[in-house]
Amino acid sequence: MTDATPGRGARPPARQLKDILYSESFRTVVYQIALAAAVALLGFYLYENVVENLGRQNIATGFGFLKEVSQFEIGETLISYSSRDTYGRALAVGLMNTLSVSAAGILVATVIGFSVGIMRVSSNWLLQRIALTYVEIVRNIPVILQVIFWAAVIRNLPAPRQALDLWGVGFLSNRGLTFLIPVADPAHVWMLAGLVAGIAAALIAARMARRHREATGRYIDMLWPSVGMILGLPVLVWLAFGAPHALSFPERQGFNFAGGATISPEFVALMLGIALYSSGFIAEIVRAGIQATPRGQVEAARSIALRPRFILRYVVLPQALRVIVPPLTSQYVSLIKNSSIAVVIGYPDLVNIGNTVMNQTGQAVEAIAVMMVVYLIVSLITSVAMNFYNRLVAIKER
Repeated sequence: MTDATPGRGARPPARQLKDILYSESFRTVVYQIALAAAVALLGFYLYENVVENLGRQNIATGFGFLKEVSQFEIGETLISYSSRDTYGRALAVGLMNTLSVSAAGILVATVIGFSVGIMRVSSNWLLQRIALTYVEIVRNIPVILQVIFWAAVIRNLPAPRQALDLWGVGFLSNRGLTFLIPVADPAHVWMLAGLVAGIAAALIAARMARRHREATGRYIDMLWPSVGMILGLPVLVWLAFGAPHALSFPERQGFNFAGGATISPEFVALMLGIALYSSGFIAEIVRAGIQATPRGQVEAARSIALRPRFILRYVVLPQALRVIVPPLTSQYVSLIKNSSIAVVIGYPDLVNIGNTVMNQTGQAVEAIAVMMVVYLIVSLITSVAMNFYNRLVAIKER
């Protein structure tokens, strides 16, 4: 006779369902779904309330205004724009200006921050004190005051006729920074493509060299080969196009300059203000990352006569980057958001142009929503890129 009773290890379906319902993972999912639904309902309620109130005041809603003619000029643009273009085009100009000043600020803040951070852990007492003084000053002055300070300094520089000569390659005046640039040539596009290809080739070669070292224990120095690939390809392209070397030098002409390129005072002031402010925090992040590396490992590397470059590359940096990259991501995102204070000095960034659009159209909700979404997307892209880099440099546990 067959025994129909379930096995000793089997559990009734009702008991299994009860275990699932009372499990921590299930409750976590339910709570998250409930919270998301509550936020969505609240947002829908607020949206309906705003639309109803605006309708009572005969104020149009929607994003159709983005296709209307803007009828205002923008003093500084990276893409073509005129007052006959749409509001959407104007906001795109503001976005490009925001991205350009943010990218320049990130570059300057990173270079200064890493340099000062290394100085903070230097064995030289004077360098330590200089770095400490710099960090304490820039971190404890509000960023908006730093931007206003640099704007005041630059606007009080001499006029173009008395501009400061920068060794024959440019001028510094109350019109901003004017410097020489190469005359536009088709070779420049292909040189940029060669630079990208050289960087890709250097990365692939470095990866292959690392695999070879891991498999055989033999080290291949890729420093100079990488430099050769990165710089060699653009130089070869430049030579292939006949080595164009025409330069546009800036010259004083009347009350302004002719030739070269000019960066506006507002751009320089905003970039310096947000970059120097963030560099103080980046310096402390770098200092903490370096000091997080156990000193015994560095001393052990020195005891086997490793070169300082090898110690930095294979002992200090792999461990320091685990500490540096996550907070560094936050500083980059904060720097991008700090660029929105450009409105106080008149730089035409996204917020400044968005305010103009809002005042002309009266559609404040939509204009602010566009700015919020753009900043959210830019911040998320920055975070994703830095998280991807963090995974690349992370120490793989085996």
